Amino acid sequence: VGGPSERILPPRVLYQGSDPYPWPMFSACPLPKCYLSDIPRRTDVKQDSEFSKLLASLKNSDRLTEWLENCRKQFYKTMKTKPDTISGNTLVVLLEKFVLHLSESPADHYFSTAEYNATDTNVKNESLSSLQKLGIKMTIRYGRHLNLLKDNAEQNLTQVLKHCEKFLKKQQISIKSSLRYLQGGYAGYDWFASTVFLIMSGDKDRTLSFLQQFSGLLVSAFLWLPRLHVSIHLPVGTAESGIHPIYFCSAYYIEMLLKAEVPLVFSAFRMSGFTPSQICQHWLTQCFWNYMDWTEICHYMATCILLGPDYQIYMCVSVFKHLQQDILQHTQAQDLQVFLKEEALHDFHVSNYLEYMESLEQTYRAMILQDMKSIRLQST
Repeated sequence: VGGPSERILPPRVLYQGSDPYPWPMFSACPLPKCYLSDIPRRTDVKQDSEFSKLLASLKNSDRLTEWLENCRKQFYKTMKTKPDTISGNTLVVLLEKFVLHLSESPADHYFSTAEYNATDTNVKNESLSSLQKLGIKMTIRYGRHLNLLKDNAEQNLTQVLKHCEKFLKKQQISIKSSLRYLQGGYAGYDWFASTVFLIMSGDKDRTLSFLQQFSGLLVSAFLWLPRLHVSIHLPVGTAESGIHPIYFCSAYYIEMLLKAEVPLVFSAFRMSGFTPSQICQHWLTQCFWNYMDWTEICHYMATCILLGPDYQIYMCVSVFKHLQQDILQHTQAQDLQVFLKEEALHDFHVSNYLEYMESLEQTYRAMILQDMKSIRLQST
């Protein structure tokens, strides 16, 4: 697991000469060191002074809206000038405070959330699937490679995922369907909760507190896929279909914007016989793990949470714009699907595309947000 600078993959073609494939073969972890990049020990970058003042400034709830707007502006400015400072503890405090205050704003608290007071003892007998256990091992291995986790991390992440499943189950409806996917909990691995766990450096309590507050916001529907699995918040027909809003909302607008903004890439997909939404669903479901470096994953999450859920769409369009030349070349070589599935996003930095994303926001936000806000079951 890792982004373009966090792991080393051998080329797909053999070398010339007597040793055409010098890479060591392996069938179990740990990986040979030649496949791993050296990740420096984490040191918290010096916090931006303006950001520090802003994060400590909110005392009066009457000025909540103003504080949230100032926070967005400062985030945008810092991402443009000093993106490296939005990492480590600065990122943790920023996300915690912003989500806390956003959930206190009646206009932004989108989903009603049930009170949850379960303890570790309450979830002790909950079981996880073999897929979830495998995902936990991958997450812990990646977190240790990034020097983010301590010794008891695996047990803590297991508890986090058990609590998440129990917490979300309270907001699910029972569906009679022949689709096995709709029987029980979310069938895939919870990459979003795992990402938050790594951002919080393996702190179980901070992770759970953040996720509970985050679950009331509109953006949770699009970043945290298990959040709306057979959810009481969706119209019954939508819940019974098993089709997630990331498919019928995000993917639809990604293709619409791509056709208007990056038409050569859109045409390349048409010629290749598969759709941009297919690869986007793959990227978004796993929060860009294996495609972006850890710093960029954090910036993707922070951008969507602070600037709005529609930035998820602008992010995907930006990635396609960044890959335009590669996409055109691989369309000619007739291996576009293999390239997009297997290749990491080299040299893509969220901060480099913020201005472009802002231009997309100015053109499309009103329409996209209106549709995003309409996913919820309307009370009668």
